[in-house]
Amino acid sequence: MFSISAKAAEKAKVILKNEGKEGWGLRIFSTEGSCSPSFGLDIDETLQEGDEVIEKDGLKVYMTKQTFDMLNDVELDYYEDEEQEGFVLKGPMPSCGSGCGGSCGV
Repeated sequence: MFSISAKAAEKAKVILKNEGKEGWGLRIFSTEGSCSPSFGLDIDETLQEGDEVIEKDGLKVYMTKQTFDMLNDVELDYYEDEEQEGFVLKGPMPSCGSGCGGSCGV
């Protein structure tokens, strides 16, 4: 099951508040690659038809059912050190062999 860390929820709520978008959520989206999908993150105001919604500490994260299924056992977290910071997806990510039909030549 997809999850959200407490740190990611807190950071996202701060960002949404600073953007004047309290009550909005985050949207995780996927784009098809040659073999492995890529994922992105955006701010979104509303749930779209067919979306899955995951909530943590008042933060809502929206994604399509297809993206939700790809991110099974993955966690949205927030990473920061002296040089960089940002949201990260942690856990087993889909790759060749998990839905590309072997088109990668493996």
